Amino acid sequence: MHPHIQERCIRIGQYIADTGATVRDAARYFGMSKSSVHKDMDERLPRLNQTLYHQVRGVLMYNKSVRHLRGGEATRRKYRG
Repeated sequence: MHPHIQERCIRIGQYIADTGATVRDAARYFGMSKSSVHKDMDERLPRLNQTLYHQVRGVLMYNKSVRHLRGGEATRRKYRG
């Protein structure tokens, strides 16, 4: 793995762990696709930093568990106008 990819994985992981950001938020912040962020967090980060991986995994699992609530709120705001 290239050093710049390793550094990117760690930076994205820190950002997600510190802010509680979603994959989509992190992708927007770092200017990359959400599939790249997802691959970095699921496949590359565990090989680089297990502790950070577990922190990120917790945030992402929480975000997944509440995504139906966020989607409902977004729809409500859209039609409330």
